[in-house]
Amino acid sequence: MRKLWWAVPVAVAGVTAVRRSRTGERGQDRWLTVTVNRPPMDVGSEGMLPPPLDGLAERIDVRIRPAPGDRGTELAVRFKEPVSAASASVPARLTGQDPRQELRRALRDAKSLLEAGEVLRPDAPPTTRPTPGGRLVEVFTRRSGGEGVL
Repeated sequence: MRKLWWAVPVAVAGVTAVRRSRTGERGQDRWLTVTVNRPPMDVGSEGMLPPPLDGLAERIDVRIRPAPGDRGTELAVRFKEPVSAASASVPARLTGQDPRQELRRALRDAKSLLEAGEVLRPDAPPTTRPTPGGRLVEVFTRRSGGEGVL
């Protein structure tokens, strides 16, 4: 049993290699999809996109189709051109320079506008006095690049 200690890292490396090969080179530009609780004709068409996605129209591909089970509409977007590895790196994401963050934010805001009529934001500050846990959440929220909260 003690002689098999090396098997765990080898198995983890193998699983990681298989996952990377499945995503392929274009794994960076996969479709981002949300379900909107509206009929497809209210969400938009190929020529008309909901704001703020309309500002990205020349840079993105959009799919609008009925959601499974007649439960609204699937709104899917992705960049037409692949995102470079440098702009999708961890440092770029931490500094807010990853272009995928802009696309995620626009998709989330479009869903909110379609369903609620406005972009909903959390109240700030969430507590009246700072706590160690609150400071930790605040750090992660700032680092999220506007993509959402934990």
